[in-house]
Amino acid sequence: MKISLRLEEAAMLLLSLFMFRLQSPYAWWVFAACFLLPDISMLAYLVNNRVGAWVYNLFHHKGVAILVYLAGYYLNNDVLIFTGLILFGHSSFDRMQGYGLKFVTGFKDTHLGRIGKKV
Repeated sequence: MKISLRLEEAAMLLLSLFMFRLQSPYAWWVFAACFLLPDISMLAYLVNNRVGAWVYNLFHHKGVAILVYLAGYYLNNDVLIFTGLILFGHSSFDRMQGYGLKFVTGFKDTHLGRIGKKV
């Protein structure tokens, strides 16, 4: 099942790249340069676990990414379209690596299981 889920996430990452190619006026390197920006949300963990999990999950939730993309499409706003595609592609990439949405118990506790070394 783990391989199947990773392949599904890889397909969604490819979809974000395909949609970027079709709909974005930006050069390909802009996508690459901005790809890791959603991880800035991890800085919210400096406040506490609850705030950190909430902010991280906001930036890594595919539903939020789709809403941002659709808002951009509806408003004919290239920046929102681009932002939605970055959020969606980045979230898919993270899921491929085993990083899921966070629980308030700590950064390593995710909906895909605990990340890190088994002790």
